[in-house]
Amino acid sequence: MINKTKLALGIAAATLTMTGALVSPQVMAHSKADRIAEAASNKADALEAQLQAMQAELSRLRAEVNRPASSAEAEKVQELDQWMTSVKSTPAESKKSKDNMVFFRGGYGHANAGRGGTLDPTFVPALGGASNRSGVLSGNGIADQDAWYFGAGFDFSLNDNLFGLMDKTEVLAELMFDYKQLGERQINGLNLGTTVPVTVAALGGATAPVSPNTESATVNQLTLAASPKVKFMKGSAFRPWLIPVGFELNVISPPSDAITVLNPGMQFGAGADYKIWKDLYVGADARYHYSADNIDGVRTDGVTAGGYLGIGF
Repeated sequence: MINKTKLALGIAAATLTMTGALVSPQVMAHSKADRIAEAASNKADALEAQLQAMQAELSRLRAEVNRPASSAEAEKVQELDQWMTSVKSTPAESKKSKDNMVFFRGGYGHANAGRGGTLDPTFVPALGGASNRSGVLSGNGIADQDAWYFGAGFDFSLNDNLFGLMDKTEVLAELMFDYKQLGERQINGLNLGTTVPVTVAALGGATAPVSPNTESATVNQLTLAASPKVKFMKGSAFRPWLIPVGFELNVISPPSDAITVLNPGMQFGAGADYKIWKDLYVGADARYHYSADNIDGVRTDGVTAGGYLGIGF
């Protein structure tokens, strides 16, 4: 009986051992597959979380880009746009503009007082003597007050905005000369050739030899001037200008009664010029010439008006 029991127990133990041996690999295989599946699932979850984070960041960036700019930033952008527009709209030629100019002028002149040739020391009107002093003398002793003139000069640009006071208003320095001819060959009194006897009351009725006027002289005047010039509308083809006051030096010929030839004065002027092609200009001007004093009786006051041709450089 005991032997049978032992035998049964041995058979049962062997059966359990074999069953465990058969079942254990299957259990182990099933456990490994579960672990692999679980790891894959975790990786998928991690990738999905990363993708969601990337999508959230992308959405934030898009919102940042599409967010309206602040008022300060908007003003800066607007100013930049306006500056770019002005640069694009500025003609390319204006960047190459030449502000200096040389000009050649001519026209009509008028003297406020007439003058003749040099003074005859004896001054005998009956013999055609003439005086330089202002006044009215008959005959051809006094030159015509009307004149023609020609001259030249140049403008040198100093400032583009009236020294910060006015935009597009240029300040220039003008240097100029002009020549005026007031009369064709008027009688002078310097010929000491043939003498004739003349009774002179200042000598108590005595007779004295007198030289008649047989030579003549051309009455003319040279003016040298330096003036500030204010020129408006810089950048446009048509540009008006004015000279508030300028300095001039007048040289007269024939000389005055005291053989003086220089007389300083002032000039005031206004005009305008127009660019007709590239750096070529045409213009017109009028100027008044004034001297506070005369040259031993000779005045150099008067006006000039005419046109000019200018070349920018």
